[in-house]
Amino acid sequence: MKILVVNAGSSSLKYQLIDMENHEVLAKGLCERLGMDGLFTYKVKGKTIFNKEAITMKTHTDAVKQVIKALTAKENGAVASLNDIDAVGHRIVHGGENFTSSVLVTDAVVKEIEGLTPLAPLHQPGHVQGIKACLKAMPGKPNVVVFDTVFHSTMPDYAYRYAIPKQAYTDWKIRKYGFHGSSHQFISGQLEKMVGKKGKFIICHIGNGSSVSAVKNGKCQDTSMGFTPLEGLMMGTRSGDIDPSVVPFIMDKTGKSVEDVIQYLNKESGLLGVSCVSGDIRDVEEHEEQTDDIRLALQMYAYRIKKYIGSYMAALNGADAIAFTAGVGENDAWMREQVLTGLENLGIKLDKKKNLSLPRGATDKISAWNSKVKVYVIPTDEEGLIAQETMQVVLKNK
Repeated sequence: MKILVVNAGSSSLKYQLIDMENHEVLAKGLCERLGMDGLFTYKVKGKTIFNKEAITMKTHTDAVKQVIKALTAKENGAVASLNDIDAVGHRIVHGGENFTSSVLVTDAVVKEIEGLTPLAPLHQPGHVQGIKACLKAMPGKPNVVVFDTVFHSTMPDYAYRYAIPKQAYTDWKIRKYGFHGSSHQFISGQLEKMVGKKGKFIICHIGNGSSVSAVKNGKCQDTSMGFTPLEGLMMGTRSGDIDPSVVPFIMDKTGKSVEDVIQYLNKESGLLGVSCVSGDIRDVEEHEEQTDDIRLALQMYAYRIKKYIGSYMAALNGADAIAFTAGVGENDAWMREQVLTGLENLGIKLDKKKNLSLPRGATDKISAWNSKVKVYVIPTDEEGLIAQETMQVVLKNK
């Protein structure tokens, strides 16, 4: 079965075509700046055919048509025809409380996803446009939606409820939802294979957006992101955990609106705000002048991750393994060392040499031989997980 995985944003559409028989990525790419000038990137079996090629794509429907055109082209196509694509899997950020598993797309499902727009106003409209574009361009093909929030739907109520009046939850659904679920689910499954059992795991998905989850016997017990992805760790441009009274205080000092302040906390804070350099940790670490602001930003970044690991060790009553994944988690050996140093009394000991020498993209254990808690670096594969979920739903509904 060949699955087209689609991740549609407000003005972009990422895609991968995956052959599930051998889990090979046949093609991948990105449609960006939709509605503007339009840029198209297409790689087939690792070979770049288009790299940010200027192609007018006014809508998501135009983007999907362009993807299909590239995938089925006589020269450099990934498949002979559209008939060779068996299904489409869509990444959806927010599933609310009603979606606790991946489901086949129906009119009712699309309507319900649209109804969740207030919970994810930046992501949900693009997702819906992507779904509708695929349904229009590939009539009759089964489409499946895979939600970022589903893996975290197993959290107990004492973990996902906020300590605010009950009405806020019952009437307005204000609670912790968690995100990056496809990544956390994939890494949890990989850890089970490596450890040899369903155990107690702490998963650190550390990238421009970052989250930590506590997983027990394959089920999420807690996670750092909350009602929105703004809660939790310090990130590239997001503040993470902050006293909510800061919002009206900034409004009073600056005259900003609520929306302005939320944008300020989402786009101008985190590493960018503290370092005064960049939201990309590579730029911060490699900056020619290591200022006090940069030192503080990196120290805060590591400290927040360390705190969450410690709190989840307590929540799980110990852990069998910790995993680092995503852009920073997979590739930044120095930051992994900063995070893990000082956790020896919790049974976590790093093999510094192995950590530093780990090749890019490799999966391996980086904990010392006498570490009670095993520590791994595992590249995530959210698209592969979405494709797997899509195949299972399609086969179940045949």
